[in-house]
Amino acid sequence: MCIFCDIETSRIVAENDLAYAIYDGYPVTELHTLIIPKRHAETYFELTKEEREACHQLLVKLKDQIQLEDSAVDGFNIGTNNGESAGQTIFHCHIHLIPRRPGDMDNPKGGVRGVIPGKQQY
Repeated sequence: MCIFCDIETSRIVAENDLAYAIYDGYPVTELHTLIIPKRHAETYFELTKEEREACHQLLVKLKDQIQLEDSAVDGFNIGTNNGESAGQTIFHCHIHLIPRRPGDMDNPKGGVRGVIPGKQQY
């Protein structure tokens, strides 16, 4: 059973016809949100053009909501893990929207490059 195909509706914070959003159960930062297509697709690359657009619409909407809720947020990391070697553990596509605040780590330079230790800083 796929946990994202059978999500509790009370967890949904935003949705449209093809996608929905929930707060991450293991957040990297406060208000870390997942955008999830309603149709079961294992990776981002399996989404239709319409599903990608629906996810994008939620990303933009939630980015704006998060910044209204927390004025300290002045940046975001957006990412998806596609495949086991990329760290995917739930095999239903989901896109991470991770709010960033000044000082939330010593040196954020390199951002998502940090997925491989020692490669973030350059």
